[in-house]
Amino acid sequence: MIARRKNLQNSNDDYPKVVDLISRFAIHYMNVSFSCRKHGANRADVHTVAAFSRLEAIRNVYGVNVARDLLEITVSDDNPACSVFNMDGFVSNANYAAKKTTMVLFINDRLVECTALKRAIEVVYSATLPKASKPFIYMSINLPPEHVDVNIHPTKREVSLLNQESIVDRIQNAIESKLMSSNTTRTFISQPINSTAICLFGGKKETQPNSPFSGTKSQKVPVSKMVRTDSRDPFGRLHAYMPDLSLSQHEKQSDLTSVRHAVRLRRNPREASDLNSLHELAREIDSDVHTSLWDIVKNCTYIGLADDTFALLQHETYLYLMNVVNVSKELMYQQAVRKFCHFNAIQLSDPAPIQELLMMALKEEDLESPNEECDDLKKKIAEMNTELLKQKGGLLDECFCIHIDQQGNLLRLPVILEQHTPDMDRVPEFLLSLGNDVDWEDERECFQTISAAIANFYAMHPPILPNPSGSGIQFYKKTKDQTSYDLTTSANIEEDIIDQDLLAEAETTWAQREWSIQHVLFPAMRLFLKPPKVMATNGTFVQVASLEKLYKIFERC
Repeated sequence: MIARRKNLQNSNDDYPKVVDLISRFAIHYMNVSFSCRKHGANRADVHTVAAFSRLEAIRNVYGVNVARDLLEITVSDDNPACSVFNMDGFVSNANYAAKKTTMVLFINDRLVECTALKRAIEVVYSATLPKASKPFIYMSINLPPEHVDVNIHPTKREVSLLNQESIVDRIQNAIESKLMSSNTTRTFISQPINSTAICLFGGKKETQPNSPFSGTKSQKVPVSKMVRTDSRDPFGRLHAYMPDLSLSQHEKQSDLTSVRHAVRLRRNPREASDLNSLHELAREIDSDVHTSLWDIVKNCTYIGLADDTFALLQHETYLYLMNVVNVSKELMYQQAVRKFCHFNAIQLSDPAPIQELLMMALKEEDLESPNEECDDLKKKIAEMNTELLKQKGGLLDECFCIHIDQQGNLLRLPVILEQHTPDMDRVPEFLLSLGNDVDWEDERECFQTISAAIANFYAMHPPILPNPSGSGIQFYKKTKDQTSYDLTTSANIEEDIIDQDLLAEAETTWAQREWSIQHVLFPAMRLFLKPPKVMATNGTFVQVASLEKLYKIFERC
């Protein structure tokens, strides 16, 4: 038709529309082979063969990147009073993101559009996908032909359905439920505040990040900045999205703190010295923060344990090894300072005699000389420390919730982190540290050394029982027959040679520690820890991989 021909655009504009149309039919009619090649081209833009599944057909047409992020969905209703239909299809999960919505809709095997259904689905994804990202949807709906109105558009492309609101609502709810139940991982684009990378362990001077609300135009982020995080991670807090305070704001906050401090002293003069000492310790923590390392700690993602001491974490495009013992010890110290006089209590089920516990700690320190003279000396040291702790029981109970009665029994311990209980095998060592390492004369040093002893006690050290995994199983062999076994045959060791009770206790202890590191230490670290500058140089945090450098290696390969 001459009139129609005049309205056609050039082939470069019309051909992509032809390819899109053929692609849609190719994934619906998966038992038919399709081929579409532009005149004069050597390669077909669409070339499919009969597929065994719908997902395979989508993979052949739209590629692996689309097919791997799809979820299968089915919805049906046979209530004549409401709606009669059945739908099956595939929808993209939260990892898929595109600039425009791709919706392939077949109703009774006819390629159509339904604006109301498309908008309802986009509303569901607007709460899941990043801003300006769109989903991929393929749906095939079957319903009685008389329930479809095809006369609302001149080309019959747009359709309207009987009981459309009910059908749309059912499909919308099904997609929302599918996304909520199946969304286990998320991929976000990292948008760093600084235009230049911060060198954590180099000799460069630390710089404060610019405010995200400065109004500067953000640059396009390369693909290498894509970072995997966990959608189940519940530890994102509002303060993580707030801009850093400027210097003047810090000064104002410091002034406000001074005013509050003065008010407290005026109301309760007896606590003046206590507050001064604690105020100095808190200021030391705040002034010694490594800003770049603090940003890593607040925004990192837990990956897993590398060994008994180190854990793996990811921040942006970098992978780090973190010393769990050092970090947990510093976190416990800072929490002990912050919670001064405001601790919850762990009530011991049975009173623990301090003198006996101190004797146990002293004997463990000097196992090589078990003679009677040393035992007498240890007994005197234990008695002296017991009397000392009984005399200081009021201070320990009031300030740190460590309750020791006049009979010399330990009754209560403080709660430093919720859901974390210290290793009770280390109680003797903790009491000996309170007796020997605390400076009871100077108030500030007293509070600092007590907090340090508490931190060492509550830190997540490897359990005393050896790790039973791998070659560690040898420590749990029964030695009554004094028979030696080769480690290479440990897989064939009979059950009666292994101390099953001790092995079960060790497995439980190590599993509990791993759970506490992931679900207690890391969330608390991200919220409360202010890492000191020494952690950037003493091996507590070690960068082990950089995505940008890996890309360069792959490019050379």
